[in-house]
Amino acid sequence: MSLRKAYLLIFLVLIVDQISKIYVKTNFILGEEVEIFNWFKIHFIENEGMAWGTQIPGTYGKLFLTLFRLVAVGGIGYWLWDSVERKHSSNYLVVAIALILAGAFGNIIDSVFYGVIFDDSTSQLATLFSNEPYGTYFHGKVVDMFYFPFWHGNLPGWLPIWGGRDFTFFNAIFNVADVAISTGVGILIVFNKKAFHKHE
Repeated sequence: MSLRKAYLLIFLVLIVDQISKIYVKTNFILGEEVEIFNWFKIHFIENEGMAWGTQIPGTYGKLFLTLFRLVAVGGIGYWLWDSVERKHSSNYLVVAIALILAGAFGNIIDSVFYGVIFDDSTSQLATLFSNEPYGTYFHGKVVDMFYFPFWHGNLPGWLPIWGGRDFTFFNAIFNVADVAISTGVGILIVFNKKAFHKHE
C-alpha cells in the first residue's frame, strides 16, 4: 500500500470519528442515552484519562498524558512512513499501523482542542466554538458514545469472587478512534505472520 492510500485511510477514519463526536457532543447532555437496540445504545460520556477511565493523578497528570500521546503518535507516524518506504512491507502491517495512528490522533484532537472549543456538557447541550469553554489546551476530555451491553443481570452465587454481583457484558463505552486502534492491534495479532512477512 502506498503512503498516499494510508493517509487517505487515516483521513477517512478521522473524519468519521470527529463528526460522530461533534454530533454527540452537541446533541446529547452528558450521561444521556438513546437505545438503538436492547444490546446497542448511544451513551454519551467523557473520558478524562486513559482507557477504561484510568487517570494519572495530580495537577499535571492530564497534560503529561496528552504530551505522551503526541510523542507516541510521532513514533507511530514514523513507523508507518518507514514501513511504506521499505516497499516490501505487508499491506496488513501498513493498514494496521494506519488505523492505530488514526485512532490515536483522533483521541488526541479531543484532548488538545475540545477543552477550548466546547463548553460544558453536564446540564446542557454543548456549543461548538463556545465563548465559555470548559477547559484549556491539552486538557480536553475524550468523547465516547458506543455502548454494547449484550447481557446484564446478577451472576450465579456459586461463582467465586463475582458470584451474586450485578454484571454487564460488555460494559465498555468507546468511540470510532478506539475501534480503529483495536482493529489495528487485532490485525497485528490475528494476522501476525502476514503482517510482519517481508516480501523480497
